[in-house]
Amino acid sequence: MPERKPIESWLTDMDGVLIHEGVPIPGASDFIKRLRESGKPFLVLTNNSIYTPRDLRARLSRMGLDVPEQNIWTSALATARFLEDQRPGGTAYVIGEAGMTTALHDIGYILTDHEPDYVVLGETRTYSFEALTRAIRLINGGARFICTNPDETGPSNEGPLPATGAVAALITKATGKAPYFAGKPNPLMMRTGLNAIGAHSETSAMIGDRMDTDVLAGLEAGMETFLVLTGVTTPADIDRYPYRPSSVVDSIADLVDRV
Repeated sequence: MPERKPIESWLTDMDGVLIHEGVPIPGASDFIKRLRESGKPFLVLTNNSIYTPRDLRARLSRMGLDVPEQNIWTSALATARFLEDQRPGGTAYVIGEAGMTTALHDIGYILTDHEPDYVVLGETRTYSFEALTRAIRLINGGARFICTNPDETGPSNEGPLPATGAVAALITKATGKAPYFAGKPNPLMMRTGLNAIGAHSETSAMIGDRMDTDVLAGLEAGMETFLVLTGVTTPADIDRYPYRPSSVVDSIADLVDRV
């Protein structure tokens, strides 16, 4: 295979790479500091659409990670960018939190439950039966079904929580309509993120803790990929997949000197 070009920009997942259950992973602060000192373009990515970049900046800051708002890219932002490209000035019925509704307001979308162009399903901790019923009826009535990400479960201190992908499956079962997922592993999220920082896939790297989202998305977007073993994927899991990351490292601490 031809030798890859030097890495000039970095994308990294957040949960499992930089933080774990609200605690910074050793080396995360040093990595972010080195990135900022280098002046290289970078993004911290998350499939979680609950929070706005401003919210996430504040949360990371409390953990000692200094990430500017413009360096945070969420599945909500990727979804909004996709919808802005597909149907500028459209309308949507949204199940989700401020991260999703703010992203849509920022692109000029009107949020409504009256004949919307789209039903947009995002992450929330308070899925309501009434809202799901409304979404199902709107999709059956012709609204297009969009989902921020396909994650079926999310982490919590008490154990796994049902996430967007699981709720999307419920809606699909009731309507017969599968959603378009904008977040990882869709390379759309990576490409829109790269465009946002003026980076190119040939000289970019993706760091993640999941083979099925982070590594796959980075691979399909044409980037160099690094799998860290501080999150979901274990060494025993790697060979179960028909693709491999460019490199496997123990943690983000092993990549500080690569910046």
